[in-house]
Amino acid sequence: MKIEQLLVQHFYNNREVTLQGMGTFTLSSDFVMPKENDKDAEIPDNAISFVYNARATEDESLIEYIVQQTRKMKSLAAADLDSYLVLGKQFLNIGKPFKIDGMGMLVKNQQGQLEFTKGYTFHAKLENTPAALKEARVNPEISFASETKKTEGNSTKGLLIAATIIGLGLIGTVVWYFFIRNPNPAAENNVPEVKADTIKNTVPPPDTAALTTAQPIAVNDGYTFKVVFLQTADSAAAAYRMNVLTTRKHKVIMYKTDSVSYRLAEPFTLPLADTARVKDSLNKFYYSGKAFIQLK
Repeated sequence: MKIEQLLVQHFYNNREVTLQGMGTFTLSSDFVMPKENDKDAEIPDNAISFVYNARATEDESLIEYIVQQTRKMKSLAAADLDSYLVLGKQFLNIGKPFKIDGMGMLVKNQQGQLEFTKGYTFHAKLENTPAALKEARVNPEISFASETKKTEGNSTKGLLIAATIIGLGLIGTVVWYFFIRNPNPAAENNVPEVKADTIKNTVPPPDTAALTTAQPIAVNDGYTFKVVFLQTADSAAAAYRMNVLTTRKHKVIMYKTDSVSYRLAEPFTLPLADTARVKDSLNKFYYSGKAFIQLK
């Protein structure tokens, strides 16, 4: 099941959800979920409210719900959610709405703040909902969609639609390359073996004072192995990456391999037989195939 669907299910079950860097959605206490046979029930205008907060942190209850539904490690579930939200922010930054199918959409106003517009129609689809949710009838997979009238198009309109699709595809390719695949190439010129995960590089850099306070952390003997994902001679870049991940509640250690090189790694207290599985999972979902294992 997609992250978007899990997010919406959790929202209607919990009646509140926070998206990091965006804000908090709240479902009115007066709102009652429609019955299964009420396929086109209308959502009241004020059923869903949104409070913008650029400093909002991760919603732990949402991540736990994703873990329960996908059976993934918590770090991978958090990475999947972060990837989904980063893509949404890229759309907002180029003037496109960030649609959350089942709740509504976010748009960025001229002041750089996010505004929310809810959907219009409630469609219950219990056949795709987990059994426990069917019994409670409080959390079906849902979607909101505005009613559109079908009109007959002509050849000119078809050409315009095709040109628009091609243009959006080119914009998406540029955004993916410059903001997701390689958002900060200059900072990685000194990385001989691995690169920091590119998903996190869209976070605004911290103050210079915050960077200078980060120091290499002594290797802790409490773990059995670590997954190294960054090696660089730039101490400021290493400190920045550690601060970003630590702020997002990731467990990261920084240490020096020699007098000039710094490494960032994620430690694990699992059996050594799990090293390949952990590395492959992190590379697939998080570190773009660049991470490697280092034993104690």
